[in-house]
Amino acid sequence: MQKMLSLVRRAVDHYHMIEEGERIAVGVSGGKDSLTLLTLLAGLRRFYPKHFEVVAITLEMGYDDMDFSAVTALCDSLGVEYIRVPTDIKKIVFDIREEPNPCSLCAKLRRGALHEAALRAGCRKIALGHHFDDVVETYLLSLFYEGRISCFKPVTYLDRKQVTLIRPLVYATEQDIRNFARRQELPIVHNPCPADGFTKRQEVKDLLQTLEQTVPDLRAHIFGAMQRYPLEGWEPDRERYYR
Repeated sequence: MQKMLSLVRRAVDHYHMIEEGERIAVGVSGGKDSLTLLTLLAGLRRFYPKHFEVVAITLEMGYDDMDFSAVTALCDSLGVEYIRVPTDIKKIVFDIREEPNPCSLCAKLRRGALHEAALRAGCRKIALGHHFDDVVETYLLSLFYEGRISCFKPVTYLDRKQVTLIRPLVYATEQDIRNFARRQELPIVHNPCPADGFTKRQEVKDLLQTLEQTVPDLRAHIFGAMQRYPLEGWEPDRERYYR
Protein backbone atom coordinates (compact mmCIF):
# COMPACT_ATOMS: atom_id res chain seq x y z
CA MET A 1 0.00 0.00 0.00
CA GLN A 2 2.78 2.44 0.94
CA LYS A 3 4.67 1.82 -2.31
CA MET A 4 1.58 2.26 -4.47
CA LEU A 5 0.42 5.37 -2.63
CA SER A 6 3.89 6.83 -3.16
CA LEU A 7 3.71 6.18 -6.92
CA VAL A 8 0.26 7.76 -7.16
CA ARG A 9 1.22 10.77 -5.06
CA ARG A 10 4.31 11.35 -7.18
CA ALA A 11 2.25 11.33 -10.37
CA VAL A 12 -0.39 13.61 -8.84
CA ASP A 13 2.28 16.10 -7.80
CA HIS A 14 4.45 15.92 -10.93
CA TYR A 15 1.50 16.64 -13.21
CA HIS A 16 -0.63 18.88 -10.92
CA MET A 17 -3.58 16.47 -11.06
CA ILE A 18 -5.55 17.47 -7.96
CA GLU A 19 -6.53 20.88 -6.62
CA GLU A 20 -8.19 21.95 -3.38
CA GLY A 21 -11.86 21.07 -2.92
CA GLU A 22 -12.30 19.01 -6.09
CA ARG A 23 -14.83 16.24 -6.50
CA ILE A 24 -13.17 13.52 -8.58
CA ALA A 25 -15.02 10.76 -10.42
CA VAL A 26 -13.21 7.44 -10.80
CA GLY A 27 -14.26 5.35 -13.79
CA VAL A 28 -14.68 1.87 -12.29
CA SER A 29 -15.00 -0.94 -14.84
CA GLY A 30 -14.50 -3.64 -12.22
CA GLY A 31 -11.04 -4.57 -13.53
CA LYS A 32 -7.84 -4.58 -11.49
CA ASP A 33 -6.68 -1.18 -12.78
CA SER A 34 -9.79 0.80 -11.91
CA LEU A 35 -10.30 -0.91 -8.53
CA THR A 36 -6.67 -0.26 -7.62
CA LEU A 37 -7.03 3.39 -8.64
CA LEU A 38 -10.21 3.75 -6.59
CA THR A 39 -8.61 2.20 -3.50
CA LEU A 40 -5.47 4.34 -3.76
CA LEU A 41 -7.28 7.64 -4.34
CA ALA A 42 -9.53 6.87 -1.38
CA GLY A 43 -6.36 6.30 0.65
CA LEU A 44 -4.59 9.40 -0.67
CA ARG A 45 -7.64 11.45 0.26
CA ARG A 46 -6.88 10.87 3.94
CA PHE A 47 -3.52 12.70 4.03
CA TYR A 48 -3.00 14.68 0.83
CA PRO A 49 -2.49 18.39 1.63
CA LYS A 50 -5.23 19.40 -0.80
CA HIS A 51 -8.63 18.09 0.28
CA PHE A 52 -10.74 16.32 -2.34
CA GLU A 53 -13.70 13.96 -2.65
CA VAL A 54 -13.88 10.66 -4.56
CA VAL A 55 -16.94 9.31 -6.41
CA ALA A 56 -16.93 5.89 -8.12
CA ILE A 57 -18.89 5.52 -11.37
CA THR A 58 -19.54 2.23 -13.18
CA LEU A 59 -21.05 2.02 -16.64
CA GLU A 60 -23.07 -1.18 -16.84
CA MET A 61 -22.39 -2.34 -20.40
CA GLY A 62 -25.34 -4.69 -20.73
CA TYR A 63 -23.66 -8.03 -20.00
CA ASP A 64 -25.95 -10.13 -17.82
CA ASP A 65 -23.15 -11.96 -16.00
CA MET A 66 -21.33 -8.91 -14.58
CA ASP A 67 -22.10 -8.63 -10.85
CA PHE A 68 -20.97 -5.42 -9.15
CA SER A 69 -22.35 -6.16 -5.68
CA ALA A 70 -18.84 -6.79 -4.30
CA VAL A 71 -17.71 -3.44 -5.77
CA THR A 72 -20.60 -1.81 -3.91
CA ALA A 73 -19.32 -3.38 -0.69
CA LEU A 74 -15.78 -2.14 -1.43
CA CYS A 75 -17.04 1.42 -1.93
CA ASP A 76 -18.95 1.22 1.34
CA SER A 77 -15.79 0.11 3.16
CA LEU A 78 -13.80 2.96 1.57
CA GLY A 79 -16.46 5.57 2.35
CA VAL A 80 -16.91 6.38 -1.34
CA GLU A 81 -20.16 7.22 -3.10
CA TYR A 82 -20.90 4.62 -5.80
CA ILE A 83 -22.96 5.37 -8.91
CA ARG A 84 -23.99 2.65 -11.40
CA VAL A 85 -25.19 3.77 -14.82
CA PRO A 86 -27.09 1.30 -17.05
CA THR A 87 -26.18 1.55 -20.76
CA ASP A 88 -26.91 -0.26 -24.03
CA ILE A 89 -23.31 -0.13 -25.24
CA LYS A 90 -22.94 -3.89 -25.64
CA LYS A 91 -26.21 -4.05 -27.58
CA ILE A 92 -25.25 -1.16 -29.86
CA VAL A 93 -21.72 -2.39 -30.61
CA PHE A 94 -22.28 -6.13 -30.99
CA ASP A 95 -25.99 -6.70 -31.64
CA ILE A 96 -27.09 -3.69 -33.70
CA ARG A 97 -23.92 -2.47 -35.40
CA GLU A 98 -22.19 -5.88 -35.41
CA GLU A 99 -18.85 -4.08 -35.54
CA PRO A 100 -15.99 -6.21 -36.95
CA ASN A 101 -13.53 -3.95 -35.04
CA PRO A 102 -15.63 -2.96 -32.04
CA CYS A 103 -13.03 -1.38 -29.73
CA SER A 104 -13.04 2.12 -31.24
CA LEU A 105 -16.82 2.55 -31.17
CA CYS A 106 -17.09 0.97 -27.73
CA ALA A 107 -14.42 3.32 -26.32
CA LYS A 108 -16.15 6.35 -27.85
CA LEU A 109 -19.53 5.39 -26.37
CA ARG A 110 -18.00 4.66 -22.97
CA ARG A 111 -16.16 7.99 -22.90
CA GLY A 112 -19.31 9.93 -23.69
CA ALA A 113 -21.41 8.07 -21.13
CA LEU A 114 -18.75 8.46 -18.41
CA HIS A 115 -18.32 12.18 -19.04
CA GLU A 116 -22.08 12.75 -18.80
CA ALA A 117 -22.38 10.65 -15.64
CA ALA A 118 -19.50 12.53 -14.01
CA LEU A 119 -21.04 15.90 -14.79
CA ARG A 120 -24.39 14.76 -13.38
CA ALA A 121 -22.55 13.74 -10.20
CA GLY A 122 -21.02 17.20 -9.88
CA CYS A 123 -17.53 16.13 -10.99
CA ARG A 124 -15.48 18.06 -13.51
CA LYS A 125 -12.45 15.87 -13.04
CA ILE A 126 -12.33 12.17 -13.98
CA ALA A 127 -9.61 9.73 -12.92
CA LEU A 128 -8.84 6.89 -15.32
CA GLY A 129 -6.87 3.71 -14.62
CA HIS A 130 -4.25 3.90 -17.38
CA HIS A 131 -0.89 2.73 -16.05
CA PHE A 132 2.81 2.74 -17.02
CA ASP A 133 2.48 -0.15 -19.48
CA ASP A 134 -0.57 1.43 -21.12
CA VAL A 135 1.49 4.56 -21.73
CA VAL A 136 4.28 2.69 -23.53
CA GLU A 137 1.86 0.53 -25.53
CA THR A 138 -0.21 3.52 -26.64
CA TYR A 139 2.93 5.37 -27.73
CA LEU A 140 3.99 2.40 -29.87
CA LEU A 141 0.48 1.92 -31.28
CA SER A 142 0.52 5.52 -32.51
CA LEU A 143 4.01 5.09 -33.96
CA PHE A 144 3.37 1.75 -35.69
CA TYR A 145 -0.20 2.14 -36.92
CA GLU A 146 -0.62 5.93 -37.31
CA GLY A 147 2.92 6.99 -38.19
CA ARG A 148 3.06 9.68 -35.51
CA ILE A 149 4.71 10.26 -32.14
CA SER A 150 1.77 10.61 -29.78
CA CYS A 151 0.15 9.35 -26.60
CA PHE A 152 -2.62 10.35 -24.21
CA LYS A 153 -1.45 12.85 -21.56
CA PRO A 154 -1.31 12.46 -17.78
CA VAL A 155 -3.74 15.41 -17.62
CA THR A 156 -6.12 16.25 -20.46
CA TYR A 157 -8.63 19.09 -20.51
CA LEU A 158 -11.66 18.52 -22.76
CA ASP A 159 -12.99 21.95 -23.61
CA ARG A 160 -16.21 20.70 -25.22
CA LYS A 161 -17.32 19.00 -22.00
CA GLN A 162 -15.28 21.23 -19.69
CA VAL A 163 -13.96 18.19 -17.84
CA THR A 164 -10.38 17.22 -17.06
CA LEU A 165 -9.06 13.66 -17.29
CA ILE A 166 -6.27 12.58 -14.95
CA ARG A 167 -4.27 9.34 -14.90
CA PRO A 168 -2.72 8.91 -11.44
CA LEU A 169 -1.38 5.38 -12.15
CA VAL A 170 1.09 6.37 -14.89
CA TYR A 171 4.07 5.51 -12.65
CA ALA A 172 2.65 2.11 -11.62
CA THR A 173 3.40 -0.92 -13.80
CA GLU A 174 0.80 -3.53 -14.64
CA GLN A 175 2.69 -6.00 -12.45
CA ASP A 176 2.58 -3.54 -9.53
CA ILE A 177 -1.18 -3.30 -9.96
CA ARG A 178 -1.64 -7.04 -10.34
CA ASN A 179 0.27 -7.66 -7.11
CA PHE A 180 -1.65 -4.92 -5.27
CA ALA A 181 -5.04 -6.23 -6.40
CA ARG A 182 -4.13 -9.75 -5.25
CA ARG A 183 -2.78 -8.69 -1.86
CA GLN A 184 -5.72 -6.37 -1.18
CA GLU A 185 -8.15 -9.07 -2.42
CA LEU A 186 -9.94 -6.56 -4.62
CA PRO A 187 -13.29 -7.81 -6.00
CA ILE A 188 -12.38 -7.99 -9.69
CA VAL A 189 -15.36 -8.35 -12.03
CA HIS A 190 -14.64 -10.49 -15.10
CA ASN A 191 -15.13 -8.70 -18.42
CA PRO A 192 -16.95 -11.01 -20.88
CA CYS A 193 -16.27 -8.80 -23.93
CA PRO A 194 -15.67 -11.12 -26.92
CA ALA A 195 -12.97 -8.79 -28.29
CA ASP A 196 -10.87 -8.96 -25.11
CA GLY A 197 -7.34 -10.21 -25.87
CA PHE A 198 -7.69 -9.97 -29.67
CA THR A 199 -6.60 -6.38 -30.29
CA LYS A 200 -3.70 -4.41 -31.77
CA ARG A 201 -2.81 -3.46 -28.19
CA GLN A 202 -2.38 -7.12 -27.32
CA GLU A 203 -0.09 -7.54 -30.34
CA VAL A 204 2.09 -4.64 -29.11
CA LYS A 205 2.08 -6.08 -25.57
CA ASP A 206 3.31 -9.43 -26.95
CA LEU A 207 5.98 -7.68 -29.04
CA LEU A 208 7.30 -5.79 -26.02
CA GLN A 209 7.53 -9.01 -24.02
CA THR A 210 9.60 -10.57 -26.82
CA LEU A 211 11.94 -7.57 -27.12
CA GLU A 212 12.42 -7.41 -23.37
CA GLN A 213 14.14 -10.77 -23.47
CA THR A 214 17.17 -8.92 -24.89
CA VAL A 215 16.43 -5.38 -23.60
CA PRO A 216 15.04 -5.89 -20.06
CA ASP A 217 14.49 -2.16 -19.36
CA LEU A 218 12.88 -1.38 -22.71
CA ARG A 219 9.61 0.01 -21.33
CA ALA A 220 11.45 2.23 -18.86
CA HIS A 221 13.65 3.57 -21.68
CA ILE A 222 10.62 4.40 -23.84
CA PHE A 223 8.76 6.03 -20.95
CA GLY A 224 11.83 8.06 -19.99
CA ALA A 225 12.30 9.20 -23.59
CA MET A 226 8.72 10.50 -23.62
CA GLN A 227 9.42 12.59 -20.51
CA ARG A 228 12.81 13.85 -21.69
CA TYR A 229 11.81 14.61 -25.30
CA PRO A 230 9.50 15.93 -23.90
CA LEU A 231 6.33 14.71 -25.54
CA GLU A 232 3.61 17.34 -25.10
CA GLY A 233 2.13 17.13 -21.63
CA TRP A 234 4.68 14.62 -20.37
CA GLU A 235 7.41 16.81 -18.85
CA PRO A 236 7.01 16.35 -15.08
CA ASP A 237 7.31 19.13 -12.52
CA ARG A 238 9.92 17.38 -10.40
CA GLU A 239 10.15 20.34 -8.03
CA ARG A 240 6.58 19.79 -6.86
CA TYR A 241 6.45 16.91 -4.43
CA TYR A 242 4.87 17.36 -1.04
CA ARG A 243 6.69 15.78 1.91
